[in-house]
Amino acid sequence: MPLQIARPDQSVIVPLYGRVESAVAPGGDYLPMWVDWDDIIGVPYDIPVVGYGGKTVNYLRLFAAKASQNFDMAIFNHGDYIRAVQRKIESEMVSKVLYPTESVSFGKELRLVQEYFLVACGLRDITRRFVAQNKNFEEFADYVAIQLNDTHPALTVVELMRYLVDERRIDWEKAWDITRATCAYTNHTLLPEALELWSVSLIEKVLPRHLQIIYEINSRFLKKVEGKYPDDNEKLRRMSLICEEGIKKVRMANLAVVGSHSVNGGSALHSELVKTRLFPDFHELEPDKFNNKTNGVTPRRWMLKANPPLSSLLTDTLGACWITDLSKLHKLDGYMNDREFRARFMQAKQDNKIRLANFIKATLDVNIPPDAIFDIQAKRIHEYKRQLLNVLHIIHRYLEMVDNEVEPSSAQAFIFAGKAAPGYWEAKQIIKLIHSVANVINNDPRTKGLLKVAFVPDYRVSLAEKIIPACDVSEQISTAGTEASGTGNMKFAMNGALTVGTYDGANIEMLEEVGGDNFYLFGLKQEEVEKTLREGSYHPRGIYNHSPEIRQVFSALLENRFSPDEPDLFRWVVDKLLSDNEQYMHLADFKSYCEAQKQIVKDYSDKELWSGKAILNTARMGKFSTDRTMQEYAEDIWNIKQVKG
Repeated sequence: MPLQIARPDQSVIVPLYGRVESAVAPGGDYLPMWVDWDDIIGVPYDIPVVGYGGKTVNYLRLFAAKASQNFDMAIFNHGDYIRAVQRKIESEMVSKVLYPTESVSFGKELRLVQEYFLVACGLRDITRRFVAQNKNFEEFADYVAIQLNDTHPALTVVELMRYLVDERRIDWEKAWDITRATCAYTNHTLLPEALELWSVSLIEKVLPRHLQIIYEINSRFLKKVEGKYPDDNEKLRRMSLICEEGIKKVRMANLAVVGSHSVNGGSALHSELVKTRLFPDFHELEPDKFNNKTNGVTPRRWMLKANPPLSSLLTDTLGACWITDLSKLHKLDGYMNDREFRARFMQAKQDNKIRLANFIKATLDVNIPPDAIFDIQAKRIHEYKRQLLNVLHIIHRYLEMVDNEVEPSSAQAFIFAGKAAPGYWEAKQIIKLIHSVANVINNDPRTKGLLKVAFVPDYRVSLAEKIIPACDVSEQISTAGTEASGTGNMKFAMNGALTVGTYDGANIEMLEEVGGDNFYLFGLKQEEVEKTLREGSYHPRGIYNHSPEIRQVFSALLENRFSPDEPDLFRWVVDKLLSDNEQYMHLADFKSYCEAQKQIVKDYSDKELWSGKAILNTARMGKFSTDRTMQEYAEDIWNIKQVKG
């Protein structure tokens, strides 16, 4: 990449594997020695990021993994070229392979090495800069703030302790105070499986000194807990950094919480659930460290750059003030009934829809009518985000048209985009189902011009910049209590899309901003989902028995209407969704979702009504700018004061 500036002079040595030898310092203190380690070289590459207006240039620093010894001539001279370059191949894999599957031991080990590699490179870079300022390490937290984005960089807590204790010879307690004052933790998911657990044996193999430090942190922490809650062994078990059940594992989320001075979620609901569902014991112990920072997105990228027709209209109407202060969008209230403004707003939407329709035609050879409702779900493919619920409704709409002869008042185009982890079987099957349903519907002459389905491949930022401005209806349909926040929901609404969504994540705060008349809310709330699952009272077969619509959809799947050449290909969908263990409760929300979709079609047919709703969504998204979010992080967590320029 031409804008990547290599900085080999600032390369970092990253130690791995080896063993720890016990020694005694001259003063009699314990002196552990990490010896016989292998190493990888982290070579920094800087990408300049120019701020809006061009007055500031920041640098995004990435690290490439290189072997310390690229070629073994002795092995090569024996005729084994592959073994001669094996070290180079294995080392460079660390920064070349994205999301290795953890279903095999090699994949797990590579993932752990990757996480430590990036932590070690980043922290070494930070400390190098700090040392160059000739500051005292007791002031470290006054100059450095490290935000742990989920548990993937949680090893930062341990690596910083290792650096301060082993390399700087700082007393443990003082080093711990520095570490906690420096680190803060943002939780990004409520799903238990996403809270990383690394086996003790694997950490001992890859990072033997770090395991020692983890045990020491845990021992001191549990003594503190025991002092406050004597004889509560269950609390000690839950709060321990080590999970003792079965194979011993390190709880990286617990490590991140214990090693940070601040813990936050990405939306008001999420942050509350972080306190009450994920970390209730930690919240009880240190309630003041928990807080909320609702996510935001940048209007410079997702409006100004991605949507020139709308941006031009906003600037003509409001001036350029909205670009750096999104709260100024509230001034659009004065133009809600302005006929010319409404016409230009909807023309901007139409221009974007035509652009996306042309792209889909060129990419997929699918004709999307630009006057259709562009109903879009663009996000990571996951069961909790419920692309399956969307597909069930699409099948229902199709069967209504071709079997029940119900003609819709507005044409609909259902557009999907998103990626998934390569080892996630269900996600890949959902993608296959979407394609199979699309193939049938798009080639059925009975639905021509009325119903289309498209899965746009290779989802990426440049594609999102085409998809988001063209959206009429934004699908934010996760099971309530599973989505931490969402940011796609904000991007779509900023660009004049209406949301069909559950009472989940940042949807709740968006609903509060736009009002219930301008948001298609459906489904169970988080407390209803939790109560149902806790009591074991979710029985989807009962819902199936009382819903002719669901029975019709499932019959179509079982009769192979969408997989005529692959019998029973989608039987798993029926079996899964009828199981009492189906934790995302698709069928519980199906009827409510279909009713919301019917209301959408009805409202869209009234162009004046729809344009007003769309404009109001754009006007009410000022809260969801990253400018507001970053200011809150700076003031509340990082203790950064604003510089007047």
